[in-house]
Parts: sequence; C-alpha cells; structure tokens
Amino acid sequence: MAMSRSAQGYSAALASAVFLSTTSIFIRHLVTEFDMPPLVLAFWRNVFVIATLVPAMLLFNHKLLRVERAHIPFLAIFGLMLAGFNGFWAISVAQNGAAVATVMVYCSVAYTAILGWKFMGESLGALKFAAIVLCLCGCALISGALNASAWQSNLLGVVAGLLTGLCYTAYSLMGRVTSERGISPWTTLLYIFAFAGTFLFLANLSGGWLPGSAVTPTDLFWLGDSVEGWTVMILLGAIPTVGGYGFYNVSLTLLDASVANIIVSLEPLFTAVLAFVLLGETLSPVQLLGSALLLSGVAAIKLADLRRPLPVPQEA
Repeated sequence: MAMSRSAQGYSAALASAVFLSTTSIFIRHLVTEFDMPPLVLAFWRNVFVIATLVPAMLLFNHKLLRVERAHIPFLAIFGLMLAGFNGFWAISVAQNGAAVATVMVYCSVAYTAILGWKFMGESLGALKFAAIVLCLCGCALISGALNASAWQSNLLGVVAGLLTGLCYTAYSLMGRVTSERGISPWTTLLYIFAFAGTFLFLANLSGGWLPGSAVTPTDLFWLGDSVEGWTVMILLGAIPTVGGYGFYNVSLTLLDASVANIIVSLEPLFTAVLAFVLLGETLSPVQLLGSALLLSGVAAIKLADLRRPLPVPQEA
C-alpha cells in the first residue's frame, strides 16, 4: 500500500510538472501567431482561470468561495504580486521565448533562499550558499545579463525575465504566510487570480504607457472573432493553472512537500522539449550551460530543505 501511494504521488507530481510546462507554450503561440500584447494576454488568462474555478467550486464545494473579511487585504496584496508575475512572465515569453522564460523563473529559488535567511530566520549553510551562487550565475548566463549587447538589443526581455523571478519570490513567500493563516489553497487561488485580473485590467487602461499593455480599450478584445485564438486562450486559463495546481495538491497528500516540489522542478526540462518540438526553439551553448548551473543550484537548495515544507510551484 505504501509503494502504491508513493507511485501515485510521483505520478501526480510529474503530471503537475507537465501541465505547468505548457503555460509558456500557449503564451508563445498567442504572441507569435496573433501578435497579442502580453498584458492583454495576462488579463484574459486570469479571467479564464476564474471562469474555470468558480463553476468547479459551486459543483464540488461551494464553501471554498467564502473567505473571512480579515484576509481580504492580504489576498489583495498577494494578487498584486501575482499580477506582476503573470505580466512580466508574459512579456518575458514574448521577448525571450518559452524555454528561456520558464528557466529564468527558477531564479526565484535563490532569491527566496536569501530572503528567507535574511527575514525569516532560515538556515544558510555552505551548501546552500554555493547553490545560490550557481543559481545566480546560471540566471545571468541564460538572460544574457553579462552581455552588454543584450541590454541594448533585448532590454525589455532581460529586465522582464529578472523581474519575473523577483515577483515569484514575493509570491512564494506570501504563499507560506497564507498556509499559516489556514486559508484553503483553492480559495487562495481563486481570490488572488480575481485581484490579479483586476490589477491587470487597470494596467491595460494606461493607454499603452506600460510595455505590452493595450493602447486603446478596444485592444482588450485583440483576438476579435478568432475561434483559434480564443480556444488557445481558454485552454491557457484552464489547463496549465487548474491542472497543474490540481495534480500538485494531490501529490501533497501522498508525498512530502519537499519531494513533490523537487519533482515539479522538472518543469523547465519539459518546457524546453515542448518548445523545441512545437515552436522550434533552441538554446545557445551559453544558455544551456546557464540552465545546467541554475537547475543544479535549484536541486541543491531544495535537497537542503528536505525537512522543511516548500512553497507551491509557479504556475499559478
């Protein structure tokens, strides 16, 4: 029975990684085939996540729709962090490609370890310190941050990629606080996506002042009457987020959180394979080296934390 539960847990965690790995593939398709503004895309993604969650909660457990008023301000700030993460990630995928953008998100593991040590009293031994250095060096190689020409030719992509990791760091740390408050992860997911969607809607009313946002209100309906475009958008909202989180939550009932999180860290590998097969993307030798350094550092940090529950993975 123990082996059976373990096998089910590993299968659920792997399924979560596969679902999450498709996020940037959907985003890349929308920005390349439809030239969709990234922040408009991020807004509709949030809308369809909510449109998937609400009926499911009404059908299976309507109590998940309710939250104490005292938690609303915190969830609003949490939603703001998610809006930043979703927005910067959409821009990063548009500028850097699906594989590079996904790998760069995992720079957040190093940032989280540093902030956890500085502000939350978490340990930072020699192994974890070395792993953080590996992560940061890998992130610099992947993004091209050490190459002066990259800052000139792809300034928006480099900045968006780095900010994606920082926003997800804040998201991860706030996720720890949420669990301590006893809020259901599904209720949290619904409310933070609702707040994030609101913030992204306001961002798209800036008249194009923000990079990747709508220039006019009509740009919010960028896809027009395209059946293919709206189908991909609906799938983006429903499959990676709901499927990824769903299988991850199942894995947490069968495995230690640290073990499940390490398995889900295979997401960049799956994304790279999908990006190569479906989009024809390839990583340069320098980016491959950076990816190896970063993911090695991520694995080392998470192995060092095997006895401590880790935060929920990025695809929200």
